[in-house]
Amino acid sequence: MPEEGEPGAPARAGGSRRPPSVTRDTARPEGGGRAAAGDAPAPARQWPLLSVLLAVGLGLLMVAVEPFDSAFRIGLVIIGAALMTGAALRWTLPSVGMLAVRSRFTDISTYGVLGVAIVLLALMAQPRPWLNVPFLEDAVHFTVR
Repeated sequence: MPEEGEPGAPARAGGSRRPPSVTRDTARPEGGGRAAAGDAPAPARQWPLLSVLLAVGLGLLMVAVEPFDSAFRIGLVIIGAALMTGAALRWTLPSVGMLAVRSRFTDISTYGVLGVAIVLLALMAQPRPWLNVPFLEDAVHFTVR
């Protein structure tokens, strides 16, 4: 076996293309830079995340307080729409600040699927659902005899 430094010897850790066996840092997610310039105040740099969080907070407040009939349903639709907006922002903007958590594909699919699921479940909630899906009703009757 050749000695270190000789031709045919394995490359040292600094010259190898292999990743190190011990990771010392975490890579920033794709699009994880600031959404505004560095000299802007912190809320302006993170406006995509703050807009999604404010909409989710408004929906949660509406569900908790329930100021009118069907407020829980409208609040949940607002929460789902906020998540779908987060997916759209992640897809269209090159830099979304802390809204970028994982890769672009993972963020978009996670925000989108959860948003659509929350909206659909809110529309199908009992009593008096706003959306009636007949095959789901048949599936429930078939499984719960």
